Amino acid sequence: MPWTQGSTCGPAPARARVARVEELRAQRVVDALRERGVDARMEKAGVYQFGISVRVQGGRTAVWDSDDTAGLEAQVMRDGMLVGFVPVIEGSEDFDDDQVIDAIVRTDYDKPVATQRQQAPPPAAPLPREGGVFRRFLGGFRGN
Repeated sequence: MPWTQGSTCGPAPARARVARVEELRAQRVVDALRERGVDARMEKAGVYQFGISVRVQGGRTAVWDSDDTAGLEAQVMRDGMLVGFVPVIEGSEDFDDDQVIDAIVRTDYDKPVATQRQQAPPPAAPLPREGGVFRRFLGGFRGN
């Protein structure tokens, strides 16, 4: 018998599986950024949409890749207002986690249109992982 939309058992829909993979990837990137001393958090932008929120100087926040597009980009916000952006990084649709982390770390947010530095700044003191004692419960004990 084929699985129907109202079925209560069987495999998860493909969109849900893809979203879970993207959610896990966003969490891995956030964890790695925090290990480098970058104040990063996972951003849940909508249903099946996950991004990375990075606090930058001047009370601003860069929200990376929350709009469900293929390339890596960011909007820089202050008090809910758009004050800058990071244009799509060429070739970023094929980046692995390490390349995404490097791109986020190398971004210079000092101008309204952010640019990439040639080299990443040295890592700062690591920040603790987010979620504390409840992280494993919220993550369903999936190796978080």
